[in-house]
Amino acid sequence: MNVKSMVLTGLLFAASAVHANSIVGVGTMSQGTMSYTTGSVIAKVMKEKMSLEARVQPNSGETVLVPLINGGELDFGIANILEAQEAVSGEGTFKGRPQANLRIAAALFPLRTTYFVRADSPIKTIADLKGKRVTVGFSAMGSVDKIAKALLASGGVQDGDYRPVLVPNVVAAADQLLNNRADAFFFAVGAAKVTEVNASIPLRALPLPTDAASLARLKAIFGDGYPSPVMAAQGMAGVTENMSILAYDNMLLTSDKTKPELIKQVLTGIAENKSDLVAAFPLFRGLDTKLMVKPELQVPYHPASLDWARSQR
Repeated sequence: MNVKSMVLTGLLFAASAVHANSIVGVGTMSQGTMSYTTGSVIAKVMKEKMSLEARVQPNSGETVLVPLINGGELDFGIANILEAQEAVSGEGTFKGRPQANLRIAAALFPLRTTYFVRADSPIKTIADLKGKRVTVGFSAMGSVDKIAKALLASGGVQDGDYRPVLVPNVVAAADQLLNNRADAFFFAVGAAKVTEVNASIPLRALPLPTDAASLARLKAIFGDGYPSPVMAAQGMAGVTENMSILAYDNMLLTSDKTKPELIKQVLTGIAENKSDLVAAFPLFRGLDTKLMVKPELQVPYHPASLDWARSQR
């Protein structure tokens, strides 16, 4: 065993000893969301591969989840990069309430989102949503509203062009289509709730327009969004043809109160058990273990994450 391996083994042993009798809290959004599935899979790997007693705690949205992480009441949480940025800077739904203790533990995989319609709907593009009943608002998930409106803007659809269906979160949005109260709902591709709705009402995902003008309109609202290809062969509900859709990073968040040895243990466990993560949730295929730490992001990383990244070189 080389010196690097001996040091790493020692750190993992120490971390296991410290946390053997304590519960590691993993906060997520509500059940049925991508956040909940992501957190549940990571908690499962924590238990089975890292000897950690992990417990998932679902919440209605980032306005509830992030303050729990920021205050150290939860060790970790799952949220997207925009939610993290707005929380740290005190913008959007966190206006006047900056979450100064929030830190990134790791970047996980790209979230790919779009609007879904019924498979037999005449709506074929984002631009076709003009005049239609479209889910927006997301009062419990404020940053999602910004992302959804950036997606609408890519198709030239502005406020006033559509009939808004106000919802608290994405799960409620999907239910509006089920109840025939909306023509299109916003959700993450590959999410459990989308699969559930698709089993009752076949769905079709709307592609992101990728011409220069459309992407300029998108980035004027959401600069960290980018087009990402998704293939029909991947078997995701609603993806009936190869297309590009809106993507942005899904994050594992923590706070400056979380112990460094726990951060390092979890990052090592995620990197070493990617195959288990993928087996439980295929979107973890998008996890690049060499890019779990991206210092260029606006939200600061936990110092232990930066130390971990340096140790992997």
